[in-house]
Amino acid sequence: MSQSRKDDHIKYALEQTPGYNSFDEMELIHRSLPEYDLDEIDLSTHFAGRDWEFPFYINAMTGGSPKGKEINEKLAQIAETCGILFVTGSYSAALKNPADDSYRVAKERPALLLATNIGLDKPYEAGQQAVSDLQPIFLQLHVNLMQELLMPEGEREFRAWKHHLKDYADRLSLPIVVKEVGFGLDRRSLEAARAMGVKTFDISGRGGTSFAYIENRRSGQRDYLNDWGQTTLQALLNLQDLREETELLVSGGVRHPLDIIKALVLGAKAVGLSRTMLELVEDHSVDEVVAILNGWKTDLRLLMCALSCRNLEELKQVPYLLYGRLKEGRDQLSQIRDN
Repeated sequence: MSQSRKDDHIKYALEQTPGYNSFDEMELIHRSLPEYDLDEIDLSTHFAGRDWEFPFYINAMTGGSPKGKEINEKLAQIAETCGILFVTGSYSAALKNPADDSYRVAKERPALLLATNIGLDKPYEAGQQAVSDLQPIFLQLHVNLMQELLMPEGEREFRAWKHHLKDYADRLSLPIVVKEVGFGLDRRSLEAARAMGVKTFDISGRGGTSFAYIENRRSGQRDYLNDWGQTTLQALLNLQDLREETELLVSGGVRHPLDIIKALVLGAKAVGLSRTMLELVEDHSVDEVVAILNGWKTDLRLLMCALSCRNLEELKQVPYLLYGRLKEGRDQLSQIRDN
């Protein structure tokens, strides 16, 4: 991927005007009589083979250009200071250009919790190279079919994707996370990956960064597909009966701690932040973003206390209400599964 295309992705992601967000159509039932003191609230979670202190992280965004390197350096500094996971953007650019150091942000940050990302169009050997170069905790494998189809220079051969995934699942020594890129991971694809041995999925639905919008802005074509895919909570609701059998991560349209809590109520193990983080580092200093995210940790504890939940397991028992398009879509998907 060229540097200009990487920078286009950043530019168009930031210019997007937020539209419908499925998180606004979910309401949590408040508890008036609490069970716990605030200092008893535990935010820890577990996924991809290890425990994590906090249930949110900085999700895959960028790299492959000087602008991408600048952003990655800031995000890595923020993540290390806050003690949260940082996932780099797709490592594909560095595979094409070994001199590209925009992803090598852990060199002087021994405490950084780092993972990286590569497209499923890349074979196992490419992913192994990314792992060798960066020594990540896990490897995200992104599936971006509609984005590829909308890119004039995108992939046109997809039969190998499943074969690549089976290779990664069988051969990679690290945990893998199959990640959608904003179109909502569908049930059949999750079940196919699960049959290959994949356990952890980032369902990444519509509501945040739209790569359909970004590619259509680049090409000037097919803007009628800007809203392709399922929203984040719609995708998550469609997988409720699998939430104990798989590890579901959530991203796409997450704006603040209340959105994080809603995703956790629906069974997410953790929540990834992409565009929200991009906006924060564009508008604030590193120290200011650190203060904001540390404030989010406090807010998550406040919200869990208000719901009378001591930990994430108890959050999954919180009753909730759905409205509008989210409720209608959930009901229709339930009927489709039943038939």
